[in-house]
Amino acid sequence: MTILSNPEFHNHELVAVHSDETTGLQAIIAIHNTKLGPATGGCRMFPYANEAEAIKDVLRLSRGMTYKSALADLPLGGGKSVIIGNPKHDKNPALMHAMGDFINSLGGRYIGAEDSGTSVADLAKMAERTAYVSGINSKAKHGGDPSPVTAYGVYVGIMATIEQLGYRELSGRSIAIQGVGNVGYHLCKLLTEAGAEVFVSDINSDNLARAKALGATVVENDSIIGIPVDVFAPCAMGAIINQFSVDKLRCQAVAGAANNQLASPEMADQLFDKGILYAPDYVINAGGIIEVYYQNQGIFDEEKINRHVDTIGTKLRDIYTRSSKENVACQKIADALAEKKFRSPTNKDLAA
Repeated sequence: MTILSNPEFHNHELVAVHSDETTGLQAIIAIHNTKLGPATGGCRMFPYANEAEAIKDVLRLSRGMTYKSALADLPLGGGKSVIIGNPKHDKNPALMHAMGDFINSLGGRYIGAEDSGTSVADLAKMAERTAYVSGINSKAKHGGDPSPVTAYGVYVGIMATIEQLGYRELSGRSIAIQGVGNVGYHLCKLLTEAGAEVFVSDINSDNLARAKALGATVVENDSIIGIPVDVFAPCAMGAIINQFSVDKLRCQAVAGAANNQLASPEMADQLFDKGILYAPDYVINAGGIIEVYYQNQGIFDEEKINRHVDTIGTKLRDIYTRSSKENVACQKIADALAEKKFRSPTNKDLAA
């Protein structure tokens, strides 16, 4: 199968593959759409089983960034990069320098940022070889790390979701978080502080210990998706809602930080038919790219950034209302709203 014939190839503008013999770097950069601005998205490092899996992931992720930035009212396009390798064992400064060179070779068409498997320190190493990375500004509140702001945006989205379910507050509500890494941990903290009953799972024992210290209840990875809760919040890898897992759900809503939570478009309809409210992932997890955008603009006004992130709740309420009124899955409503922005952008869109 070629990239052009890949079912995840949705009119991508560019897919670049790079291999560096000296450092062992094997990486892919995908640019989906740049009508609203330069393609911006995280650089993920993951031990993919094969090249086909890496290509599938980067295509799905880059497309999601186009939709995410559009609905977040940002003058940015959609892009993503992946490094094939284990971040625990294969990462070193030379590898990050080589990735920086790869990003730089595209002349600014793609701007990288932190993602799963990479850190602010890794991006700083890339920045030694290219100007086209973001989310590393030491003037930012969290030293450039967008994870806490991503978590805050998901928290705002869960609040809107809880309201849609007919509840006034998070106190007494139950949330299951799958994955308590950088984003999941900060989300867990916000939810427990708000009085929610939080259940967590993770493959990393250190992550679980941190979440347990916040008051969360640890459950097995295999059972987290099926425990009866108000909200299931996927905050790990994508495709968690699939043909094998969808019938296990015992929640009223799915609202989490993970990208590409739905394994296929059909899953949106299945959730809708089951009466499970779904917060489209690229809407609810947009806090990070909002933070990155303001960093790039040299703006570190926390109140201003949070006001922008708070619009995530407003957008979700609108999507939920339209979904109910039109009897259409939330994902389809969100897709249509995003596509209207980036397929026929106006001057207002570009200046957002």
